[in-house]
Amino acid sequence: MSYLPGNSMTSSAVRSLDLSESALVGIYEVSKLLASPNRLERTLAGVLALLSSFLDMRHGLFALLDKGGELEVVVGSGWSEGNAKKYFDRLPQRAIGQIVATKMPLVVENVLTSPLFEGSDLSEWGSNEGAPFSLVGVPIKEGDIVVGTLTIDRVFSDRSAVRFDHDVRFLTMIANLVGQTLRLHKMIARDRERLMLENARLGKIERPVVPEPKFDGIKGIVGASPAVQAVVEKIRIVAKARSTVLLRGESGTGKELFAAAIHNLSPRHAKPFVKLNCAALPESVLESELFGHERGAFTGAATMRKGRFELADGGTLFLDEIGEITPAFQAKLLRVLQEGEFERVGGSRTIKVDVRFVCATNRNLEEAVQKNEFRADLYYRISVVPIFLPPLRERKGDLEPLANEFLRRFNAEQGTRLTLSASAMEVLSECGFPGNIRELENCVYRTATLARGEAIVGGDFSCRNDGCLSAVLWSGSHQESAPTPLFRQQLPIVPIQRSAAAPARPSVAVDTGPADANPEHFFATTKEHSSERERLIQAMEQAGWVKAKAARLLNLTPRQIGYALQKHDIPVKKF
Repeated sequence: MSYLPGNSMTSSAVRSLDLSESALVGIYEVSKLLASPNRLERTLAGVLALLSSFLDMRHGLFALLDKGGELEVVVGSGWSEGNAKKYFDRLPQRAIGQIVATKMPLVVENVLTSPLFEGSDLSEWGSNEGAPFSLVGVPIKEGDIVVGTLTIDRVFSDRSAVRFDHDVRFLTMIANLVGQTLRLHKMIARDRERLMLENARLGKIERPVVPEPKFDGIKGIVGASPAVQAVVEKIRIVAKARSTVLLRGESGTGKELFAAAIHNLSPRHAKPFVKLNCAALPESVLESELFGHERGAFTGAATMRKGRFELADGGTLFLDEIGEITPAFQAKLLRVLQEGEFERVGGSRTIKVDVRFVCATNRNLEEAVQKNEFRADLYYRISVVPIFLPPLRERKGDLEPLANEFLRRFNAEQGTRLTLSASAMEVLSECGFPGNIRELENCVYRTATLARGEAIVGGDFSCRNDGCLSAVLWSGSHQESAPTPLFRQQLPIVPIQRSAAAPARPSVAVDTGPADANPEHFFATTKEHSSERERLIQAMEQAGWVKAKAARLLNLTPRQIGYALQKHDIPVKKF
């Protein structure tokens, strides 16, 4: 670098320094934008807007290629969903082809006289007011493979020739940053696909093969109570059709297991059985999971991915907790149920699928429809064949085989030989299990883990050691704030409504659901009867202070008697 007298830099040196600083600032700003969590097209459009601040340019254009070298995404200055198509029309096909083929930058000083644009319609490029304009393009690479191009155009002038070399170097650095961003998005997408495939593979691995009790040929369903027999018989009938089934029941009654039975007994059993918990995902993620997405639909969508609807084509799709989806998503789901067609997120091609729907919920959908929380038209679509699954308290005689089945699984997993003693079964029979089969399974696993001997006895259970929190979780205060499900309304035994005008009753009415853990539901206080505490003491005196006998006198369970004694701070007499 040469200096004039007085240590002053030449004008060309000053201009070179200004360009270098400008390029450095531009690269810094672009790198920040590429690191932001936005949809890919919007991010690239933002990069072009930034470039206009650092380059003497009119328009900019990103063209991204798929694995086959075909154009997949085109983003121009001012890109939006509505004007996305016009950038494909503006694309300089021959110029793009030369950049991809040579893997080298391209500079066209005058587009109007270049053979690359002979016969091309340049009206979409905007008016140049009679002045010639230039085009500068650079390849976007992943390693040695061209995955896209970045091109800009500007009005040509004498000064333009001086800036061509600088602009090519600057655009090449920007293209390298974009290439690294695309490579990172693809790596994230591949890792996600790999993890999903690995999870699916692990889900297919069964537990150790040991003798397993079966019910009438349906795998996994244990029990021979009339309530279960009625459900299984209905499942065998509806499985042969393709009608949509809605499984209703409390949480923990095995809705997913019965949904799998419907699929396995249907003519679609050789096709996929795909399941999704609608309550586990936010609406934006749920839409992508069900419908899939196109490449570039949002940040991280570096590749096209099929949704659950496509994966279940020809088979069965199980939508658990369907009552929890938002009203906005209910409208999108309704179209698939009605027409059997949808579009991927970010796509415009309509895809048709042949899917049998099985839905499940523990909500009172009728009440939700009345409150405008659930669409009535969607309700009628999913509730074609409703099947009500009985809670564990209504499955008389199934408690013991279920408990033995869960203990068998525990023994197979842990390599133990535990058994259930008579006292253990007595403790289990005293519990209402408001969490149903899921709570019973957890109870057996927890007790088996902490058991001290070869046989599980009554003293091993948490409820006998003040360690069971089921009563707290299912107290009456919890139920008052929760939405009332349909199966609660159908119980033949309901809680007593406290009223001074209530008639005298010789016995105590009890809600055997989750509210049974709350002592306030145990007694009805009327003018003709003495107070709760006095009647409890009277029953305990008559039973010789034996909880089990007092429970029979009051038509309660020993567990409920224990809660009532704690509530009224009544010490138990010992003889």
